Amino acid sequence: MKNESLKYLYDIRDATSSIKSFIEGITFKDYDINELIQSGVERKFEIVGEALNRIKKLDSKLIEKIREHRNIISFRNILAHGYCSVSNRIVWGIIEDDLENLIEDVMNLINNAEAVALNTDPKE
Repeated sequence: MKNESLKYLYDIRDATSSIKSFIEGITFKDYDINELIQSGVERKFEIVGEALNRIKKLDSKLIEKIREHRNIISFRNILAHGYCSVSNRIVWGIIEDDLENLIEDVMNLINNAEAVALNTDPKE
C-alpha cells in the first residue's frame, strides 16, 4: 500500500472517530435541532468522501476493499455541492446504518498495512 493511501486511511479513521464523538449520547431529535453538531458531522463526512476519492485515484485495488465507497464519495459531493438538499434524517441514517462498516473496513486496512510494516500477522 502506498504511504499516501495509508495517510488518507488515517484521515478517514480520525474523521469517523470525530463523528462518533460528536453524536455520542444524543438522539436524532438532539441532532436535528443542533446546527453545530450537524455542521461538524457533515464536515467530517466531507473529509471521509474526499479521502476516499483520493485513494480511488491512487489505488484502484485498495478502494475496492471499502464497502460503499462510491456512495460515500457521492454523499460527499452532495454535502459539498448540493448542501440545500441534505436531510438530517438521511445523515443520521447513514451514521446508524453505514458508519460502523466503513470504520471496520478502514481499520482492517490500517491494521494490515501496519502489520506488513512491522512484518507481523495482523490477526495476532
